[in-house]
Amino acid sequence: MTRATEARSLGELPPIGPAVVTMGVFDGVHLGHRAALEATRAAATERRASSVALVFDPHPDELLRPGTFVPRLAPTAVNLTRMAKLGIQHAIAIRFDEELRALTGEEFLSALRPAIELRALVMGRDSSFGHDRGGTVDTMSALGATAGFDVVVVEPVEVDGEVVSSTRIREAISNGDVAAAAALGAPAYLEGLVVEGDRRGRALGFPTANLRFGYRAAMPSLGIYAARVARGGPPHQAALVSIGTRPTFKEDGAVVAEVHLLDYEGDLYGTLLGVELTARLRDERRFDDAAALVEQMHRDVTAARIVLETGG
Repeated sequence: MTRATEARSLGELPPIGPAVVTMGVFDGVHLGHRAALEATRAAATERRASSVALVFDPHPDELLRPGTFVPRLAPTAVNLTRMAKLGIQHAIAIRFDEELRALTGEEFLSALRPAIELRALVMGRDSSFGHDRGGTVDTMSALGATAGFDVVVVEPVEVDGEVVSSTRIREAISNGDVAAAAALGAPAYLEGLVVEGDRRGRALGFPTANLRFGYRAAMPSLGIYAARVARGGPPHQAALVSIGTRPTFKEDGAVVAEVHLLDYEGDLYGTLLGVELTARLRDERRFDDAAALVEQMHRDVTAARIVLETGG
C-alpha cells in the first residue's frame, strides 16, 4: 500500500499496473471526496485492478493565482492516511508545478505510463483537469473509447441542499461552526508541534501545549473549544483548546493555539499533536484579572467534559 507523503512527479510513480484512478486535492476527505473514493475502490474491485488516488500538492490555486494561499483542512499526510483507511490502495501526493500545469488531459494520462495501466478514470460530473481544463468528462470519455479505459462519473454530494465542498467547510470552520464541518465529513482539525511558550498556563494551574504549524491551517474563529487530541493515533484524549490572542494579559495580538489536555500530566514538548475540535464552547474574552480567568477556565473544563462525554 502506497501513502507517499512527499509530493512527486508523475514520472516518479511506483509501478502499480492495472488501476482505476481518481485525482484532485481531497483536502479534508469530506463526504464528497468519499463518494469519489468509494467509486474508485468499487470500480477497481470490479476490474480486478488497484485503486489509485493522485492528490495534487500544493493546491493548484496557489500556482494558478500567485499570491493565493489556501488554508488546509488537514496536512497532506493526514489526508493520505484517511484515504488509505477508506480502502484506497495507493494514495499518492503529486507535485503540482508548471510542468504538470502545462500538460493536456491526454498528456497527463500518457505520463502515468508505464507505472499505471489505466482501466478506468473516476471524475466528478463537473470536474476537469489538464491545460485550460480541457480534460472534461466528455473529452476523457471520447479518449477512453479509443484508449481502452472507462470514465466513471460521480455526482456531487449535497447536504441541506448545498454541495459539500472544502470551501464550504473552510467557511464553516472560520465561523466557528465546527459541528457543521463534522456533519460534512471533515471535522475541524489542527496538527502542530508542541513548542515552549511563556508557561503562564502552568502557573495558573492549566498547563497548555502551544502548537506550531508546519502548514497553513484552516483556523477556526477565536474562542474556546472542546476537542479530542491524538499523539500518533486516532483522536481520543479529551482537551480544552483556546484559539486566541490572550487578551487578559495584553499580548501582542498574535493568534495562538493552546491545548490543555484533561487528566494529563507530562512533558509534551516536541510532540506532534493532532487536534480535532468537536464543539465551540464560547467566544474569547478579556477578564479583569487572572483569578477571574481561572474561575472561567474551571467552568470551561466542566463544559468540555459534558460535551465530550455525551458524544460531542
